[in-house]
Amino acid sequence: MNCARTLASVVSVALAAASAFAPTSVYAQANVTGEWNRMPYLPMVPIHNVYLPNGKLMFFGKNSTQTLWDPITGAVSNLPNPGYDLFCSGHTYLNDSTVLVPGGHIADYVGLAKTSLYNPTTNSWSPVPDMNAGRWYPTATTLPNGDALVLAGQIDTTVGMNTLPQVYQKATNTWRNLTTAQLYQPMYPMMFLAPNGRVIDVGPSPFTRWLDTSGTGSWAGITNRTTGWRDYGSAVMFDTGKIMIAGGGDPPVKSVEILDLNKSPLQWRPLQSMSIERRHLNLTLLPDGQVFANGGTYGPGHNNETTEIYSSEMWSPESELWTTMARATVPRIYHSSSVLLPDGRVVTTGGDSYPEIEVFSPPYLFKGVRPTMSTVPTQIQYGQSFAVQSPQSASITKVTLIRLTSVTHAFNMNQRLNKLSFAATGTGSVLVTPPANANLAPPGLYMLFLINAAGVPSVGSIVQLGLG
Repeated sequence: MNCARTLASVVSVALAAASAFAPTSVYAQANVTGEWNRMPYLPMVPIHNVYLPNGKLMFFGKNSTQTLWDPITGAVSNLPNPGYDLFCSGHTYLNDSTVLVPGGHIADYVGLAKTSLYNPTTNSWSPVPDMNAGRWYPTATTLPNGDALVLAGQIDTTVGMNTLPQVYQKATNTWRNLTTAQLYQPMYPMMFLAPNGRVIDVGPSPFTRWLDTSGTGSWAGITNRTTGWRDYGSAVMFDTGKIMIAGGGDPPVKSVEILDLNKSPLQWRPLQSMSIERRHLNLTLLPDGQVFANGGTYGPGHNNETTEIYSSEMWSPESELWTTMARATVPRIYHSSSVLLPDGRVVTTGGDSYPEIEVFSPPYLFKGVRPTMSTVPTQIQYGQSFAVQSPQSASITKVTLIRLTSVTHAFNMNQRLNKLSFAATGTGSVLVTPPANANLAPPGLYMLFLINAAGVPSVGSIVQLGLG
């Protein structure tokens, strides 16, 4: 099979869909708080959301319910089942368009050792050899070589947590055990690939540590966060080597802190708090580099349904301040998710009892005509500059890459943004330079955005970074 041709055809479908959905009119007055819009009900309640390169969202929830949803037409279509319940699994893109889904559900706190690969081009699953034991609430993190680290998750109510990290090796379809890195970790630990090639654990535990995945693995302590336990908080890598963690805990907190892995010594730094305490919130990276926070509950208890939060807010990396956004109409508490679309909007779903979808249009969609781009390559390589055509090239002030989304339980696994070096050529094009190496951005599918001086992003173009 010609992989480049296959990716190109998949990307063209996604771009056509995103363009059809993009605002085209000039708004007379900027909307400073954004806008929420309800979409039709789904036939199931999503708990796990994966944005696919064909423009659809892959949803799966409890009791082996799953579907594909088209955000352009609103149509739902069949998503086959791999033969077991995917609820409470982990998920991440590998170095191509395939999605690795480790673990699953037998019963509450009892996980499956099964793993499957989903291919969005064929809408089909293929089995992967079983892991060492069951994993219920595991985290999956893509590594610089395109393999995937899988760790944590509960085996059952007798054994408890799975303490053995494993690396799925795509080339050989085998698992590599990190036998010298066995460690008890809470469910869905917040893991990120760092610029030094190691993986960092930033939560929900207050103790931050490195994991070296080479050989049989090893852990090394770093520092404590300024706020304690943050279960069902959320975290993102909002710039190269810069991590934000917010909310979580019981009772919930509104505090926010960041860790800059580019500085030494490493130390968490408190930021301005959100406007309200949030547990079960979602943080979503936006094309302009801002971080969108929505949903959650502010009351004590695991999932206090009497204190749901409808307000949303936006964090600016330039000012490091939060701004209150428009109010949603659907509660998003336990088991809710938020997903960025290439057109710059955010899809919110779930909350156990809420099958309706609500979509947030950020303020930048009300600030005028958005820049356009064409002749975007479907595949780009580390450190190798490439040109994209844009009639608005002289007005471009920022170029960003955002990895395709895979989110559940308040944490978007591998959610990261890279600000790229660029230069307008004077011939209606922008010369863009990708990250220098795979430690800065693991290989796989990303959305490329151009942002103009008004802060308005283009429609994202899906590109393959590194070898697929």
